[in-house]
Amino acid sequence: MNFTGAHILSISQFQRQDVDQIFSVADRMEPYALRKRVTRVLEGAILGNMFFEASTRTRVSFGSAFNLLGGEVRETAGFESSALVKGESLQDTARVLSGFSDVICMRHPQEGSVADFAAASRVPVMNGGDGANEHPTQALLDLYTIARELQAKGRKIDGLRIAMIGDLRHGRTVHSLSKLLSLYDNVQVTLVSPKELALPDSIVEEMRSAGVDVSISDELNNSIANVDIVYSTRIQEERFTSKEEADLYRGKFRLNQAIYTQYCEPNTVIMHPLPRDSRSDANELDSDLDNNPNLAIFRQTDNGLLVRMALFALVLDVVDKVDEYSHDVRWYNSRQN
Repeated sequence: MNFTGAHILSISQFQRQDVDQIFSVADRMEPYALRKRVTRVLEGAILGNMFFEASTRTRVSFGSAFNLLGGEVRETAGFESSALVKGESLQDTARVLSGFSDVICMRHPQEGSVADFAAASRVPVMNGGDGANEHPTQALLDLYTIARELQAKGRKIDGLRIAMIGDLRHGRTVHSLSKLLSLYDNVQVTLVSPKELALPDSIVEEMRSAGVDVSISDELNNSIANVDIVYSTRIQEERFTSKEEADLYRGKFRLNQAIYTQYCEPNTVIMHPLPRDSRSDANELDSDLDNNPNLAIFRQTDNGLLVRMALFALVLDVVDKVDEYSHDVRWYNSRQN
């Protein structure tokens, strides 16, 4: 694809070579993400961060990625702080705010809403999550993490064995990652969830049509016995009609160190898109895993910065100018100690 000026809305718009290009640029962003160098390549550019649904990592990650490239960030968080609460349409909001911004990142609880917004925007729009539909940048950072974790073991994504666990029906991160994995060869995916929270049939069929070996289970222990990656997700309480309904499934697939030791291969990588629900009735990833070197959840968030920096550099066409507008760091950098 031609990234310059493009919207980033869905995994479906990428071919495998596009993903390779994003990852190659992400690798080049590492000195800036680690504050070994500073670049001002986007000096004067403005990111409009529009989050109409709760977010910590995605919102701050997008903003930090833009800042690290030298740009400035303006934020809207929640309906109550926007003109949408007064009845303004997404289309009118898009026309107005795209006049104030050079690129916009948006999260919205309604499926397809970000694409509708992008259709009226005069600048590139990136999807930070639209309801239970997709979360393309999360899927990209997840796959980038998988690639780096496997690379450390002398492996590639082709031939990957992964178990995806939890609320697969509502988990937009799993929806996007499943589509992304369909671009690779000899991938084996085990889907582990209650039947009521199974991955939508359309996505399962899309994976199988692409040659992915998909198996389905509602039992955790044996499903994680022969995989490279355990990818856990939380129960998406905000997608249920009531907390009581969500509580029916909460805590069904808990992973702790004892289960990991008994059933997982010694180097199985543990991933989660975060936030992990650490409440006692959920606790999908126990805190006793925190000292497990194969717990990659915080490496994921670090990698998200690299991937989002890469997307900004590609969409705003500055990849080849990043180093030109760089200089040494002038402050104490704890990351180098």
